Amino acid sequence: MKYLVLIYGQDWTPEQAAQGLRDLMVVQEELDRSGELVSSAALDLPTGGKVVQVREGVQVVTDGPFGETKEQLAGYFMVDVADDDRAQQVAGRVSAVVGDRVELRGTVLSG
Repeated sequence: MKYLVLIYGQDWTPEQAAQGLRDLMVVQEELDRSGELVSSAALDLPTGGKVVQVREGVQVVTDGPFGETKEQLAGYFMVDVADDDRAQQVAGRVSAVVGDRVELRGTVLSG
């Protein structure tokens, strides 16, 4: 079963962010070795992204506005694990590394 572990942005110092990334790389390597890692990535800040939508059949791309929220999606792990218990273990490991909650979502359609 495939699951997405969503990691939300932190108010880390640059040193904390660098250590957090190193620690997440360890988790990534462990999941890769176990064959459970489908993909993972750190995401750019919203200021580096775009909003894309289709309006009246025309694609419109803008630099914002982005959703008003204190937390921003910072990265993810997509894993393919045996069951919900294992997915929760992986999410718990990631949560421990980032020092905050993560969101765990199962996929509806798998490709």
